[in-house]
Amino acid sequence: MPMRYTTNRFIDPVVATKMSAEPNKMLSVIVHSSDACTHVHQCIESLGGKVKYVLPLIGAVAAEIPASQIERLSLEHEVEYINHDSNVFKCMDVASLAVESDYVNESGYTGKGIGVAVIDTGVINHDDFVRPTNRIVAFKDFVNGRANPYDDDGHGTHVAGIIAGNGFIKEDYKGIAPEASIIGVKVLDENGSGKTSDILAGLQWVIDTKDMYNTKVVCMSLGSPAENPYNKDPLARAVSAAVQQGLTVVVAAGNSGPERRTITSPGISPSAITVGATDDNRTVTLEDDFIAKFSGRGPTIDGNVKPDVVAPGVDIMSCSYKSPTSYVAYSGTSMAAPIVAGAAVLLYQKYPNISPAEVKSRLVQSAIPIDRSPYNQGAGCIRIRQAIGVEKKENPQQQQPQSPTPHPRQRQLPYWWRFWGRGMFMLLQLIFFI
Repeated sequence: MPMRYTTNRFIDPVVATKMSAEPNKMLSVIVHSSDACTHVHQCIESLGGKVKYVLPLIGAVAAEIPASQIERLSLEHEVEYINHDSNVFKCMDVASLAVESDYVNESGYTGKGIGVAVIDTGVINHDDFVRPTNRIVAFKDFVNGRANPYDDDGHGTHVAGIIAGNGFIKEDYKGIAPEASIIGVKVLDENGSGKTSDILAGLQWVIDTKDMYNTKVVCMSLGSPAENPYNKDPLARAVSAAVQQGLTVVVAAGNSGPERRTITSPGISPSAITVGATDDNRTVTLEDDFIAKFSGRGPTIDGNVKPDVVAPGVDIMSCSYKSPTSYVAYSGTSMAAPIVAGAAVLLYQKYPNISPAEVKSRLVQSAIPIDRSPYNQGAGCIRIRQAIGVEKKENPQQQQPQSPTPHPRQRQLPYWWRFWGRGMFMLLQLIFFI
C-alpha cells in the first residue's frame, strides 16, 4: 500500500502526491534554499540524490531525489520550498502589417545590434537568419549538448522568424525586427516539451551572457499549468529575477482557452509581458479582429489580470526548419508572443536606456481594445507604430492630386446603390436599343 504523507507547507502538493504514488522512484524536483545552496547540495547527495543544476537565479537547485527522502530533506532549516520539476510545452494550436511594424522598419528601426534570446526548441541556419550576414550570434543546447544551431521540432525556428526573419527568401514573410541578433537557447526536445529545470538553466545562461551579446529581450513561447501562486512558481520567480536584471521577458499566455483561469506559467508572473492571440482575419485593420478561441484567459491563479496584451496568432507564416528556404504557417499564442518580443526589440533600438518596465508600459498604453473583457485581451492589440512613436507615412500611390482650389468633399454613394444603378442603366440600354 502506498505511503501517505501529511500536509507539509514546504512541499509542493504535486510533489506530495507523487511521493505517495511512487515512493520507490526518483523524483525530479527544484529545491529552494535560504542560503547559497551549498548545504542543501550536500544534503541531497547524502540522501541518495543527484544535483542537476545550481540555479542562483532563484536561489535553488534542480535535482533528482528518492521520493522516500524528500520529506526528510524538507526538514532542513535551509530549505524554503520544494517544487516539482514539471514538464513545460510549446504553446501552439499578414501579422506585421496588422501591427504596423512595416512603417517602423521603413523609418529605420529594424532591431540592428539588439540581441533577442529565443528560449525554445532551437533554431536552424535559415537563410532569413544567416544571409547576407549570419545574425545567429550564439546558440546553447540544454537538451542534447550540441554546439551548432539546430532545431528538431521547428517551433523555435518559427518563433525566431516572426521576431527577426529578414525576408531574404520571401519579403512578405519578414519579421518584426529583421536585423536583430538571435540568441538560440534550446530547452525543449524534438516533441516540443522539456523540464522546468532546463528552462531555468537556459534563462540563467541568458542572464550570465547578456552583456556579451547585448541581449535585451527574451521570448518564451512555452508554458505549463500554473499550480502555485507566482511567488512559489519557479518559472515565474525566474522571470521576475530576469526582469530585475534588465531583461524584458515576453511570454505566451497558453492555449487552453476560452475557459477562464487558463494562463500558464510563467505567464502568471506580474513582471512578464504575457501575450494572448487574436485572429486578424488576414486583414490589416482591427475592425474584424477577435480573440482566438484557444488563447489563454485570465485571471491568473493569484487573481491578477492577464494577458497584458494580445497580438495576431492565427495562421502566422514564418521560417520552417525543414529547409533553409522554406516557410510554414502555425497558430497559437506561441506565434503572438514573438510579435510583441519583436516590438520590444525595436523599442530598445530607439530608446537604448529604456527599462523593462517602460517597455511594458509603452506596449500596454498604446494597445487598442478589441474585446470587452480585460481577462481576454489585457489592454488590447499592440500597435507598434504608436508604441515607438513613428508617424504613419502616406503611400505615394494612394495620394490624390491636390486641387488648385478648395472644394467640398463629395459623398461616396453606397455600394448597393452603385450596383443597382449600374444594373438599371444596362437594362434601359437593352430595352431602348435592341
